Parts: sequence; C-alpha cells; structure tokens
Amino acid sequence: MSMKEWQTTYRHKLVSAFEAVQKIKSGDRVVVGHACGEPQALVYALTERYHELCDVEITHMVAMGNSPYAQPGMENSFRHNALFVGRSTRQAIAEGRADYTPCFFSEIPRLFKEKILPVQVVLLQITPPDEQGFCSYGISADYTVAAAQSADIVIAQVNRRLPRTQGAKIHLNHVDYLVEQDEEIVELLPGKIGEVERRIGRQIAEMVPDGATLQLGIGAIPDAVLLFLQGKKDLGIHSEMFSDGVVDLVNAGVITNCRKSQNPNVFVATFLMGTRKLYDFIDQNPQVQLHPADYVNDPYIIGKHELMISINSALQVDLMGQVNAEMIGSNQFSGIGGQVDFIRGASRSLGGKSIIALPTTAAKGTVSRIVAELDQGSAVSTSRNDVQYVVTEYGAVDLRGKTLRQRAAAMIEIAHPDFRPNLREQAKMKGLL
Repeated sequence: MSMKEWQTTYRHKLVSAFEAVQKIKSGDRVVVGHACGEPQALVYALTERYHELCDVEITHMVAMGNSPYAQPGMENSFRHNALFVGRSTRQAIAEGRADYTPCFFSEIPRLFKEKILPVQVVLLQITPPDEQGFCSYGISADYTVAAAQSADIVIAQVNRRLPRTQGAKIHLNHVDYLVEQDEEIVELLPGKIGEVERRIGRQIAEMVPDGATLQLGIGAIPDAVLLFLQGKKDLGIHSEMFSDGVVDLVNAGVITNCRKSQNPNVFVATFLMGTRKLYDFIDQNPQVQLHPADYVNDPYIIGKHELMISINSALQVDLMGQVNAEMIGSNQFSGIGGQVDFIRGASRSLGGKSIIALPTTAAKGTVSRIVAELDQGSAVSTSRNDVQYVVTEYGAVDLRGKTLRQRAAAMIEIAHPDFRPNLREQAKMKGLL
C-alpha cells in the first residue's frame, strides 16, 4: 500500500471517540489494551455511555488508569473481568462487582484466538502509521495483539506521544475505527527501595553470572536487584516487562544483550511500564522489540536461553515451598501473571535459575511471610515442585532435591528471627521437623 492509499484509508476510518464507542452494544465483551498502554480517551468515552448500556464485559489484565467502569454504581452497565488485579479494580472484585479469571500470562492470547472468550470489540492504543501504513502497538503487545486479531471490531486511539517500538505492529487495513487523541502515557513510578529490599537485591545480584539473560518482575525488589548489577558484563533482557532501572544499566554498559543465545543484541518484552525516562529510551530504538505473550512468556522459548535468570516476588511462601503470589486470605490481590511461565522456562535453561524473592515480614513486622501454611482461602500460585531458589533479606536457599524436612529447616533459617521459634513448633506439629 502506497502512502497516498493508506492516507485515504486513514481519513475514511477517522472518527471521534464518542462516535467510535457507539459501535459497542449491550452484552459485548470489550478487551482493553494493557497496563500503561491503556487507551484512556476511549475508556472514558465508553464509560460515559453507562446510562444506555448494560452487561458490557470489560476484560484486561492490570489496569494502570482509574478504571471508571469499575466504580460503585457502574455494575449494571459494566462487568469487569480481570485477568490480573490492579489497584483500581481490586475493591470491585472484593465486593463482588467484578470478576477474576485465573490464567497463565502465556495462555491469555489463546483465550481470544480460540474464542474461549470471544471478543466483540478491542480498544487499543497505537502510534501514527509509518510510510507503509503500519502502526506500532507502543508499549502493549502482550494479549493486545491477539485481541486485535480476534475482535469483530477494532477501535484504535492514535497517540503521537506513544513510543514507537519494534516487533509487533498492526496495519491500518486491520483497524475499523481510528480516533486521534494525543495524551500523556500512563506512568509507573519506581517503587521505594528500603534497606530490606537492598539486602535482598544484593544477594540476588550475586547469583547473576556475566552473560546472563534476565526476567524482572514489577516492584522495589527487582529495582533493587538492578542497583547491584553494576560491574556485571554483557547481561541481556528477555522479560515480560522491564522498567526504568534497565536504562541506567544500558548507559553503564552492563546490559548489552550481545551474549543472548536467542534474539541476540535485542531487548525482548511483551509490555513495558515506567516513566518518561523509559519511554524516551525505547522510542524508535531498533534494539527494543515487543512481541505477544504467547511468544515472550512461552516456557519453551524462555528455556532456549542459556543462563536465564527469572526473578519474581511473593506474598507468602510456606515451609514446603509453596508460593502464594496473588492473594491475601481469600481476597484476590493481584494475579499469577507470568511467574510460572518464567519459573518453568528458567528451569529448562542451561545454567538457568528461578528465584522467588520476598521480605520476611509484612504489616510493619508483625506478620511473617514465611509460614507453616498459606493463609486459609489463598491459592497456590507456584507449586512446590516448580520452586528453585527462595531469597529473603536473611539468605537464599535452593529447594531443589530437598526433602520436606530439609525444606522446612531451610525455610525457617531465612525467616525473620522473631518468627523462627514459632515456625519450628508449627513444623514439628506438622511432622516436618
């Protein structure tokens, strides 16, 4: 398609946000672009139709916007189906006004492709087209690509402030309605790194060899790990996401991607979250590629990387090694995301390591995160059969090949000292010591 041809197509598909969301009908499933890539103008335009719509399902993973459709009073118009729970949707789920669907991140695209969850409408955010009429998905490929490929109607917000990344792209021919609306991209501010996170980060950094490929989760602990990687050589990134801290290591010459055994010399992710610092770094950067989650998070693809180091967090780990990364009691706090995808991938990697990291306490030191049993009502996010390293501020243990008795003893040694006596008594009562 020539530039003149796509410019004509572009003009014909151009509508206002108000006009675009008129295509959404009661009972439709609407998939929204992910995380910081959320098309905010389209979401607000849809929400303004609440008085004339009913039973519209809004499906996505973590929402970084304000999620007006999940606010009290909206439940007859919109029903949010969360594939990962975020700050702005957590209360609606806890109060029964919204739902949570468990699913590994790597398998979410097939929910749409195989019409397990048929998609009537997708709302996404894209860059302006290039000379051939292709638009970048910006910072959200993940499940957004599959939703766009599967939806009956594709509505795209064209935002000139969205970074243009390499990898996944969509042609204007595959978009039904275009809405021009420039707005600031949602930002994720860095987490607060305290002394506990620094101690954990220092230990994990010592476990990372030169030439390793990293997967980093979200939060203060992954950010703390990055602080202590100065001095490492030729690290690479194959991660479901990365954030601002990676930019500093690139500038320091620590991350080069040159020793990656797969996709060498390239950052690979499925979505990105950060501040303008990150977005400026990735914009039109030929070394940054975004691909769908069924590629990036596929354990087979992950396992083909040598020295793959997977770093994820948890809310609790019990004495057998079971991980709860998503629930507080019976309340859904977050989701499984890509934790198991990368743990299983790293376990297949030559020289790979999978790491679960967590502070030993919560609630200002009054609650132990190392527990004899997971909280009643909580799900097991990562099974004891999958877990390798567990790291706290008091040490690191490798649970592979350890009996249940050996695991219990090792886990107690990396628990907070204040809780170790009680954990020993509980372990004895359970026959683990």
